[in-house]
Amino acid sequence: MNRKIVKTIALGTFALVVALGAWWQARAQDAKAPYPSMAPLDQYLMTDRNAEIALARSAAPASISSDAEVLVLGRHGYETAVKGKNGFVCVVERSWMSPFNNPGFWNPRNRSPTCFNPAAARSILPFTLKRTELVLNGLSKPQLIDGIKAALEKRELPTLEPGAMCYLMSKLPFIGDDVGHFAPHLMFYVPRTDAAAWGADLPGSPVLMNPQSQGDPVPTTVFMVPVRKWSDGTPAPTHAH
Repeated sequence: MNRKIVKTIALGTFALVVALGAWWQARAQDAKAPYPSMAPLDQYLMTDRNAEIALARSAAPASISSDAEVLVLGRHGYETAVKGKNGFVCVVERSWMSPFNNPGFWNPRNRSPTCFNPAAARSILPFTLKRTELVLNGLSKPQLIDGIKAALEKRELPTLEPGAMCYLMSKLPFIGDDVGHFAPHLMFYVPRTDAAAWGADLPGSPVLMNPQSQGDPVPTTVFMVPVRKWSDGTPAPTHAH
């Protein structure tokens, strides 16, 4: 790996760190947050089904996403819009998949294209579907946490599979009011551990720990690795966030 690539990755990592810090820093309690409760459901839905399919596919390179299953959000939860062939599943997550202490937890503008590999589609995606189900049933954030914990205790949700990861390489998503867009990156799911296990967050390391994973009721740790290109193959600006 030449010096130019190393420098580019380092700058991309810095940009992602800055973006994450801005996003996950809770500046106020829920009572003072800009989105204290869920907005009307219509504000979270995309009226153009084809646009949501395209946005979901943009999470990963076309060589992966073109044969992936695609889910879209409907009034009763996520539903299959396109059947896949390769075991990957692409979906546009909404704001309620962000950390529970995030001021933008109910931000209806959030659109987060994510493409899960087969292992993550089987063992991580069900948590997205479950949380969405609970949200659409009108549960509050404390009730969501209790609902996830109860589902885990009853073994209604799968255990983590080895090799679970996802692609978040879309240049199109809107993550939050303070951040806008993330740098393109990959996420890897492992049983609960600390940053040192992957050398994450150390000077010069391209690996970052996702702080959301340590405070979530799901017993996993998520590591992130920024990449140099968007899913369409174009270079990602080092300041993308």
